[in-house]
Amino acid sequence: QVRLVESEGGLVQPGGSLSLSCAASGSIFGFNDMGWYRQSPGSQRELVAAITTGGSTNYADSVKGRFTLSRDNAKNTVYLQMNSLKPEDTAVYSCFANSLGGRHWGQGTQVTVSS
Repeated sequence: QVRLVESEGGLVQPGGSLSLSCAASGSIFGFNDMGWYRQSPGSQRELVAAITTGGSTNYADSVKGRFTLSRDNAKNTVYLQMNSLKPEDTAVYSCFANSLGGRHWGQGTQVTVSS
């Protein structure tokens, strides 16, 4: 059974930094694209960042230059480094991983940016 385990989010001041990780397991064929979505109350879920097994990344325009997504293929783990955080980054962040069996999701973690 596929399982995605996310690190905890938290409360951070504007301008601060926070790092999230997501470890995927349970797929005998491994995982293709992995990344993060986020959703805040009253808003649609949006893709934050995604990364291929080859390391190619895709970022939402709103986080370009501030967020960095990296990946350890041996561990099936992705790392989202979030810098220069803004109040509008406040949301539930959910990790995803694609396998031959489809898309799988983590449980979601709250990130709150507030003074």
